[in-house]
Amino acid sequence: MKVWGDYACFTRPEMKVERVSYDVMTPSAARGILEAIYWKPAISWKIDRIHVLNPIKFDNIRRNEVNSKIPASNVKSALKGGEVSLHLDPNDDRVQRASLVLRDVCYCIEAHFEMTKEAGPDDTPEKHYNVALRRMRKGQCFHHPYFGCREFPVNFEFVEGEIPGSYYTGKNGGEKDLGFMLYDIDFADDMKAIFFRANMVDGVIDLERCLAYGGVS
Repeated sequence: MKVWGDYACFTRPEMKVERVSYDVMTPSAARGILEAIYWKPAISWKIDRIHVLNPIKFDNIRRNEVNSKIPASNVKSALKGGEVSLHLDPNDDRVQRASLVLRDVCYCIEAHFEMTKEAGPDDTPEKHYNVALRRMRKGQCFHHPYFGCREFPVNFEFVEGEIPGSYYTGKNGGEKDLGFMLYDIDFADDMKAIFFRANMVDGVIDLERCLAYGGVS
């Protein structure tokens, strides 16, 4: 799957107030894009490789954000019939924050899916493979995927033949250490964050190879 867009922000969790993006798309962001196109409880997407096609470029922008959110306790109280306010006026609570985002991004995602415990007798790998393939070819999605923030939409198309060449092959190729990156959130273990050491070789981040060195939580 080839995905591209004008801007992207894969926020580093250690810099959450002033948003700073990782150098490349995180595996969890890639999984989110595939899930926007096709997902069922019976399957779980696994990212194999991320191809970085365009040169990594950053832009500084300023964005309007809302400073607070409705407390979860208010929502719980409302669900129980309590008289609490669920109103939030963004005009009264707006702040402007700087963001360091990626510009002109383009990636290819190599992935597969695995069957989960939720799979029923009618859930076969062939069935889900064919449905996912049809939706990718037609450009269908449950909701429009985005690069980290909803204002950065993703364009996507299914790659039938060879994966397009990367800027980081040939004279720009070689090995590039991108440091520790977020791999994914373990929802089965109290939403524990899992990080890994991202290593890009000739524009390709091979997740199996990177995870062979061990993830850290």
